[in-house]
This record gives sequence, C-alpha cells and structure tokens, in this order.
Amino acid sequence: MEKFGKSQPITRLEDRRFLTGAGRYVDDIAPRDALHALVFRSPVAHATLTGLDVTDATAAPGVHAVITAGSLTAHGITEGLWGITVKNRDGSNAASPRRPILAEGKLLHVGQPIAVVIADTLEAARDAAELIVLDYDDLPPKLDMAAGGATLHADAPDNRAFDWAIGDAATYAAARARAAHVVALQVEDNRVIVNSLEPRGAYAEWDGARLHIAFNGQGVWGLKTQAARVLGLDTESIRITNPDVGGGFGMKAPPYPEYFVIAHAAMQLGRPVRWMSERTEAMLSDHAGRDLVSDAELAFDADHRLIGYKVDTRCNLGAFNSNFGQIIQTNLFARVLMGTYDVQAAYLRSQGFYTNTTQVDAYRGAGRPEAIYLLERMMDRAARELGVDPWELRRRNFIAPAKFPYKTVTGETYDVGDFTRVLNRAEVLADRAGFAARRAASAAKGRLRGLGLCYYIESILGDPSESVAVEFTADGGALIFVGTQSNGQGHETVYAKFLADQTGIPLERIEVVQGDSDRIATGGGTGGSRSVTVQSLATLTVVTQMTTAFAAYLADKMGVDATEVSFDDERFRAPGSNLTPTVLEAAAMARADGRTDLLRHDARATLPGRSYPNGAHVAEIEIDAETGLVTLDRYTVVDDFGNLINPRLAEGQVHGGVAQGVGQALMERVVFDEQGQLLTATFMDYAMPRASDLPMIGFATEPVPSTANPMGMKGCGEAGTVGAMAALANAVQDALWDRGVRRADMPFTPQRVWEMLRDAQGAMAAE
Repeated sequence: MEKFGKSQPITRLEDRRFLTGAGRYVDDIAPRDALHALVFRSPVAHATLTGLDVTDATAAPGVHAVITAGSLTAHGITEGLWGITVKNRDGSNAASPRRPILAEGKLLHVGQPIAVVIADTLEAARDAAELIVLDYDDLPPKLDMAAGGATLHADAPDNRAFDWAIGDAATYAAARARAAHVVALQVEDNRVIVNSLEPRGAYAEWDGARLHIAFNGQGVWGLKTQAARVLGLDTESIRITNPDVGGGFGMKAPPYPEYFVIAHAAMQLGRPVRWMSERTEAMLSDHAGRDLVSDAELAFDADHRLIGYKVDTRCNLGAFNSNFGQIIQTNLFARVLMGTYDVQAAYLRSQGFYTNTTQVDAYRGAGRPEAIYLLERMMDRAARELGVDPWELRRRNFIAPAKFPYKTVTGETYDVGDFTRVLNRAEVLADRAGFAARRAASAAKGRLRGLGLCYYIESILGDPSESVAVEFTADGGALIFVGTQSNGQGHETVYAKFLADQTGIPLERIEVVQGDSDRIATGGGTGGSRSVTVQSLATLTVVTQMTTAFAAYLADKMGVDATEVSFDDERFRAPGSNLTPTVLEAAAMARADGRTDLLRHDARATLPGRSYPNGAHVAEIEIDAETGLVTLDRYTVVDDFGNLINPRLAEGQVHGGVAQGVGQALMERVVFDEQGQLLTATFMDYAMPRASDLPMIGFATEPVPSTANPMGMKGCGEAGTVGAMAALANAVQDALWDRGVRRADMPFTPQRVWEMLRDAQGAMAAE
C-alpha cells in the first residue's frame, strides 16, 4: 500500500473480511465436538424458590449434565459475581448483596439463570429443559426507583443500594440564595436494551491442566481474574481469548454467569462446551443501560451567568450490583457534572435502588451521556424561562480559554478547550441562519419544526496504562500485540497505520494481534473511549525502545557511535555512512546475526492525564402534529477530538454514536408490566433505528490538541452518543413549546408526542 502520510482517511483493512462473511466470531470457531449449553431462566420477577427438580432433565436423551446452584456448591464453587461498590455520603459502605452465579433461594428478575443444561445438541438441551420442574412462591415485584416495597436483599431492607454525594450542598444553597433566577426541571432518562449486532456467546475447553474460555467481550484480563477467583484456579492455568466481536458498547465488558458455568462444565465433563444467546434471551439477560430520573436546579445571577447547579438523581440498578453499576450514576456521572460551564458551586446526590429487573451497567458513555443530557436539557430550559438565546446563554457561561487548565468542582482538570470556537463553527455548518425560513416552510405544511443544540464534554475513562509488543516475523513482517479489543471500531486499521507512520513499516506488512491473554501479559481492554489514546502512547513508547536498541546494534555496522545513529520514521541514518536500513531491514540483519533479543520489543506506558473531547451537536426535526411522528431532518456535529490518526474512522464512530443516541431519543423504550414481565423482548416490540430514520450527518472537527498525551489526541468512541440525546430532545421541545408542551421526555415516539400535544391543548383550553 502506498504511504500517503499521517492522519489519512484510509479505508478499514478488516472490512473486506467482515463484509464477505469471513469474520471469525465465537459461534463460528467453537470446536465441532463441543457440547451445547442452554440456560433455564426465571419466568417470574420475584419469588421464593421452593423447589427445583432436574432429575428427569438429567436423564433425558443426549444430556450430559444439568448444572444448578446446588451442584456448583457441591464442587466447591461458592463465589458470587463481582461488582464495584461506592461509599454512601455518610461514609458507610454501599450495599453489596451476594449475586449468585445461578439462582439461590430467591428469583429476582425475569431471565435470571437458574440452571444450565449441557447436551449433545441444542435441540436435546431444549427438550430437556422442558422437563425441569420449578416450584416457587410469588412475591410482590419491586419496580419503582424509591425506598420501600418488597425487599430484594436482606442487607438492603429498603432496597436502597447507595446514597452518594459529591460537591458542597451549603455552597450551592448560598449561591441559590443570592440568585436572581432559579430554573428547575425533572428529567427522565429511559432504559434501553443494548442489542449489539452479535449476541453474547462463549465456549470453554479443558485439557486437564489449562482452561481456555473464548468469549465475545471487550478484553480478556477481567474475565481471567474473575474466572480464577470463581473457579479456584491459578491465573496461569487460564487462557482467555476474544475472537472477532460484533459490537460491545460496554454491555459486553463484564463477566456474566454463563461463562463460569460452561467453564465448570467443560472441566467436569472433559469436553468443550459452547453457549450462544438468542435475541430474546439477550433482551432478558444482558445488562441494560440508562434508567434514571433527576430533579435539577440551575441558579443564575442577574446577568444570566450560572452560579450554581444542584442535581438529585435516582437510578435503577436492577436486581443486583452489576460490574460497574454503582459507579455509573455516581463517580462517572460526576466527571462531567458541570460540562463546559464555569461554575464552582454544585452538588450532586445520587441514590441507587434495587428492582426486580435486569441489571443496569455501562452503555456507550456510561454516566457521561446521562450527565450531559440532564445539563443540556437544563440549559435549554433556562434559556426559555429567562427569555434569552440558548446559544448565547452557553457562550456566556463557557469556561474561557484563558482559564485552562481548569479544575472542575468535581475534581477533573480539563487541560485545554475553546468551546466558543467549536460552537461558532457548528452554527455556520448547521445553517442556523436559515432555520427561520425552514420553520416557516414546515408551518405552511401544517407541521412543527424544532432546532436543538447540545454542547457536550466527555472525560475519557478506563485504565490509563496499556501494554504493547512489536515482534518481527521470519517472513519480513511485523506483529503488534495490543491490550485493547476491537468490537467494530477499526482497531486493526488504526493501530497498524499508527505503527506504520512511526516506523516506516509498510501497512500491509503489519498484523494486529489482540484478545489473547497468553500472547500479551496485561491489558486494559476496551471501554471509556480509552483505546486509541492509551494504546498509541504505548506504541510510541515501544517504538522509542525499539529504535534505540536498533541504533546501538547498527552503530558498529555504520562505523559510528550509537549516539550518532538517528531514525527519521523511515530509515536509520548516520553521518558518513551510506548504510540506511529500514526497520524491517534492520530486523532482517539482526535475525541473520542471531540477535533474537532485537526481534521482539515490549513496553507499558501510562497516560499522564485524561483527555476531554467536546463538541456541538445540532439536530433539526419536523413533527406531524396530526400523528406525532418526529422526523429527524438535519443533523450537524462539530467535534474537538484533538489530533486524529484516521479522520474517516473518527467520523464513523460519531455516526454510530449519533445513531444510538437517536435510537434512545426517538424510539427505544423498555417496558415492564406490573408483574415485572418484559413486554419489549423482541424486535416486534422494541424499535431500533434504521438507516431511513437518519439523515446524512454533517461532521467536522475543530481540533484543540490535548496536552495530556504526546499525540495530542482525544478519545472519540462515545462522543456521538453523549451529544445526541439532548440535541434531539431540545429540538423536540423547541417544536412543541409554542403548542404549550412544557415537559418532553424521551423516547419521542409518535404516540407519546401526540399525547403531549393533546394534553397541552386540553390544559390550554381549561385555562
């Protein structure tokens, strides 16, 4: 491939494989002789488990085992699933009830795993599952985000998981007391089902000494640690791999019960065991996203400058603490609590509650989209109540460029930013000046048109350290081993291109190796938009080590001191020497000389600070007032991602993120009935965005390079979603405001929008 230069929008290398059906997903590569696992799940949301008889199922044709909580205990597996917990605002520990791998004593949500049938075929496992006899006594389901109701866990008798806070309530109260204006609003953030293109799946195999688990996750080391803990194995006796993964979005990051059960079954039966979720099964058992409601206040002085912000959030954790469930609407929400606004008087109180629903965990953005959605809805509402332009209200309250680095009220240190510059570019590209004419044209057709703005900022999360290795192969190529895991983001392209840019190794001679705990010792996996920034820093580190080592080796051949050998990203050079080898040529020389120490280079690097991507999203919608149908007509994004490796991949990430935000805003809605049964458990009932639901998305960057890493990069993987929800919601509210609608919550389905218009019309008529 011709070397065009750095930061080029090249096409993804892996797409040919995926688009021609040559992807190697976990269900493609499971051993042919593997037994099949089927999970028998709870049919009810809340009950006391009084009996579980698997005798007939165990004796069914083709069945090798039926695993229950009791059989796990009999084999010494007594550990539960792990989840991070926080401290309550009074300093006490948040609730940490046991989350069993398979149900013990009580059933706590529809879809909770009770038993796993292991059989020769999936059909035999299904038939056997029909023979399981389950007895239970129903208990009242707990579904609301409030204290009280039927108790789920003895150590959380009021069903409150945590009561957490950050900021200073007294400082906010003082700001509120002197405020000229206070704007208050309650905002709901609807629960969504992640619905990755590829459902979760795994297989496990045991050779008598080592366990191998292949699963379609977002990194291998978390499951390796947890498998060792749960199964009582030494970590060195466990190998975890990730093959190609068809979407993750945070949902596939945590270990789930099924992985441990099939691993145990493989060890006990001496046969590989495979499991693949079906779509409805996924909807019932995958961790969900969002699901919170917030009461918020913004305090302004007489000049419309923000002087205080208060948030009281109540969030749904589901039946148990999931992997990251407790930190999402606490620590992660707080990272960007004040967004891009210069305010030091802020207070966030967050309460989490257990309910008889599936667990809630990370979903694209994990806390940051929720925080920005609330804040930007509040800013839009404030502009309306204060009678000022929403764009100018934001400009007036932005952190000024001269104030960077800027320490926020919740302890983040934003290194750089020029928010007004980015917003000004968005105003032009979105043709805000032409909106009035477009609104008039819609009105002439009897339709409502709205324009919505969201200015977001994101804090890049995850492990700030990452490992990398570069190994030269005998055929004249190079392998780069990385600690992150692609779920469709294009890592194979971006990492190979970055290494090519730094070393001059032709792109087509580089192979990216990921997702194998045997081939690279440590890694942080993928999540929090960390991958490119931290992995690229590690690559820069290993390139420096590698070129330094080769310079010392080549010095003798060049007849110079090692300090005189330089590398210009393509060749080694030294004064007076006509020897100018490339990195690959230097590696070939080293191989011929028996210098195997020069054929592999390992490094681990740590980012000195977080990066803070930010940007403006502008949505323009049209509503058919007769039906409530919302059509997204125009969408513009201007982002500050700092320096980019591949602008095309960055734009693709933004498009995907916007689509997920649009999906939540316009159509995605999880509905449980009063008994806790999921009513939206198929695609007949749960709407997902299609290509026809989105316009062409205008995308541009206005980079302010980060100072927190030597590449000047800012992560971009979650940014599209962080900005999209509020932009859509503010556009809908803008369209409905003159019709008397004063509260508009997602999702803006035709029925809900029609009801908003009807209710507002009735209220206005009654006045």
